[in-house]
Amino acid sequence: MTPARVDFLYLDEKDMIAAGVLNMHECINEMEKVFTLLSNGDYIMGGLNDNSHGILIDFPEKPQHDKMPKDGPDRRFMAMPAYLGGEYNVTGCKWYGSNIANISKGMPRSILMMTLNDTDTGVPLAYQSANLLSAWRTGAIPGVGAKYLARPNSKVFSIVGAGSIGVSSAEAILDVCQTLEKVKIYDVIKSTAETLKKRLNDNFPKLDVQVVTTLKEAIIECDIINLATAGEANPKIESNWIKAGALFTVSSSGDFDSVFAINSMKLVVDNWAMYEAASDEDSYPYYNPTMGVIGRQFLDWIHENKMTPEIITNIGDVITGKAEGRTSDEDIILYGLGGQPVYDVAWGYRIYQNALEKNIGTKLNLWDEAYQAR
Repeated sequence: MTPARVDFLYLDEKDMIAAGVLNMHECINEMEKVFTLLSNGDYIMGGLNDNSHGILIDFPEKPQHDKMPKDGPDRRFMAMPAYLGGEYNVTGCKWYGSNIANISKGMPRSILMMTLNDTDTGVPLAYQSANLLSAWRTGAIPGVGAKYLARPNSKVFSIVGAGSIGVSSAEAILDVCQTLEKVKIYDVIKSTAETLKKRLNDNFPKLDVQVVTTLKEAIIECDIINLATAGEANPKIESNWIKAGALFTVSSSGDFDSVFAINSMKLVVDNWAMYEAASDEDSYPYYNPTMGVIGRQFLDWIHENKMTPEIITNIGDVITGKAEGRTSDEDIILYGLGGQPVYDVAWGYRIYQNALEKNIGTKLNLWDEAYQAR
């Protein structure tokens, strides 16, 4: 048998950009394909029911060992593995460490890397810088939701939380909703809102972009509202602010009145099986406003006997026609997303293919002949 040489492609952040990681329109297309595969069950993630968000390492508040880190804001490590079928047929894992103190050191809060592997042999295909990959795939998911759930001819779009995910989500929603005319931006840090305003003015000069100073101003009379706040922010959404027909795309926390949400809103999620996995892995209460996964609040409402899971719809089932999404201009829809490693696998694989076609990246050798294969 001829020894098998193994090489893989390393893509740093500049390589990822050159290979198209910031192409939001294409990212949205890939995420639609992912949701179709989710609806058809052609995927596997971690955990006992194959639907886990990931495997978390966090630290104790009072470490018992000298070198063990102490718990802190957004301080954790996480591995997010997944297999994705269909045209991808690839397996991968996103790995990251996170610490809010990184910002004071001139680094992002989270530092992410992505590994792609051949599903048959386990051979590594690529090792990628994944901060932008993760941010853009996260932003693309609200875009998919807006494409299928927003009221036709929506005019007013509100961005609550203007950080990195707010930026990518805004680009996605503006890509799919061509009728939008006005954008309102609200962030507790006004300079962050102003920075996004400038970006949108530069890229979408026909839009009327405004920075507003209260959450109420951001919500009232809006057709689409994207919530992408960070940290301990948990914006309280008063029911009487919400316009008939509004769509909320929520990738963060949001304090909605449970009675109104359950009885007056349609509840749609990215993949309900992932939240069911969370209920197996964690204990009540499942919802943590700091981490901001709105689907976990649905778990709490189910646990509290306020609702049953039958009223929750998967966006993939809407896309494939197995379930109804919007049925009238009056429907108010709450679309929650929690992040899944299948997104990273899909977008990482597409960028890897682009890099191969464009001869981007650095080929690294794992071995010419594996020592243990002798």
